[in-house]
Amino acid sequence: MKGQGEYYGTHRVIRPEGLLPQAAEKVDNTTDIWSNEMLIDVIALQPTATAFHTLKEKCGGDAEKIKEEIFAIVEERGKFQDPVTKSGGILVGKVKKIGPALQGKIDAEVGDKIATLVSLSLTPLKLREITDINLDTEQVKCKAEAVLFESGIFTKIPEDLGQELSLAVMDVAGAPAQVAVNAKPGDVVAVMGAGKAGLLCLAEAKYRVAPHGKVVCLEYSKSQCEVVRKLGLADVVLEVNGQKPLETYNAYMETMNGRLADFTVSTVNVVNTELSTVLVTKDTGKIYFFTMSTDFVKASLGAEGIKKYATMIMGAGYYPGHVEIAFNIIRRNDMLRKYFVDRYCL
Repeated sequence: MKGQGEYYGTHRVIRPEGLLPQAAEKVDNTTDIWSNEMLIDVIALQPTATAFHTLKEKCGGDAEKIKEEIFAIVEERGKFQDPVTKSGGILVGKVKKIGPALQGKIDAEVGDKIATLVSLSLTPLKLREITDINLDTEQVKCKAEAVLFESGIFTKIPEDLGQELSLAVMDVAGAPAQVAVNAKPGDVVAVMGAGKAGLLCLAEAKYRVAPHGKVVCLEYSKSQCEVVRKLGLADVVLEVNGQKPLETYNAYMETMNGRLADFTVSTVNVVNTELSTVLVTKDTGKIYFFTMSTDFVKASLGAEGIKKYATMIMGAGYYPGHVEIAFNIIRRNDMLRKYFVDRYCL
């Protein structure tokens, strides 16, 4: 075993020197850990929705080609990081080894099943075999080893939820956490997109703005709009194309009688929806761009161009206690839990 590594993992950076692991082009993914690292036997990867969407488009939805692409990325970078958006995802696995400098300092023992709460885009990964890719759940079952730095955060898999459900929820847990922090009773909260992150945000928004607030869902897919209605997650469901900002804005204004959102969350994984998100938010409101497909130049300069000064929050996936917030959404909403189990625990 090697000596003490740098707290944030810079000792693993190969190039360019001086960067932290997330920004690095390549990291050292050897499995001989330093004394303040943890080695994990990886069971599955959960790429971000944006990263997986990019892979699916590039590979034409062919699972075998996606496998090859993931292998190529990890071989080149020593980690899984979407070359386009630079996002990664999370993983679930079992603790294989804990460096002596970490023993007694972390809530984990060898053999514990955990999920990392830091991005795969900074996590050294030695990928040996991909056993299955589920195009529906976007989960990648594999045989691999990963390294968690001293600064890395993780959580144990809760027994009442299980591995697959927990993994499906955790990779988007940062989004509903921001709803929990920013949505207040009586607010209007708008959520752009009704995928995994969007559904959790809608559920948390309903919980936070009650009893007099309103939750608005803006979603392109007719079938997903129907899911939101059946689950009772929004007061208003608008089937709109977020890539057409004026159409989206006009539909919103007509339905909401001109009342703009106090807090808006964008969870979509397609480009050119930034201005729709900005337009439906009031000047003194807040916008949380969760998705890694967001172009922050378009968002900021677009807002400037329409004289909108709403506060914009970047999509940082971490907030203290964010995973427990997401878990509790599932625990208190039986219908949503059943949807997640049926959809993501195949």
